[in-house]
Amino acid sequence: MQDLKEIYSKIRKDIEKKIEEFEKNGNDEIAARLEFIFCLLTPQSKAETCWNAVLRLHDKNLIMNGTIDEIANELKGVRFKYNKARYIVEARKFFNDCILNKIKKLENKEAREWLVKNVKGYGYKEASHFLRNIGKGKDLAILDRHILKNLKEFEVIKEIPASMTRKKYLEIENKMMKFSEKLDIPMSHLDFVLWYKETGRIFK
Repeated sequence: MQDLKEIYSKIRKDIEKKIEEFEKNGNDEIAARLEFIFCLLTPQSKAETCWNAVLRLHDKNLIMNGTIDEIANELKGVRFKYNKARYIVEARKFFNDCILNKIKKLENKEAREWLVKNVKGYGYKEASHFLRNIGKGKDLAILDRHILKNLKEFEVIKEIPASMTRKKYLEIENKMMKFSEKLDIPMSHLDFVLWYKETGRIFK
């Protein structure tokens, strides 16, 4: 665990800067929309690849106006691109209704439940990721493969689950929260520390 504390000491200021950026996203409908799409694309795909695809869609004005085929053509390197293109088209109704207005009225965990229930393509990981990226995820865990691998390595969990039910997700999230308290690293920062340990960088 000392390694994690050393990493945290090294990148803490960068984490704080990144979190400030995310909080600004929560006050910008366009920025939030891009984060929303990004988190739709990330399952089983590299984060940088997904973000580059989001930027292409935005630059070409396809998020709100593109057909499924036009959107899918821009999702180079993104797995299940046609399914995800359909999710983007489906998500337009939330943008038209200004999703930030809905989210801001809810507590973080309530907002996550609403997203999981209403957004096709969002599970607990994706919803947690989106909320973190708009400044509403301080008490939420983004349980991607990097995080789960490290939680197992540090014996926070015994094994990486083959499937992630709601009950299992919340159970692991609670264990991660206790781990963060033990390390004296805030939950919202610990995600970055574990991701940095695996990848050597801070991204999204």
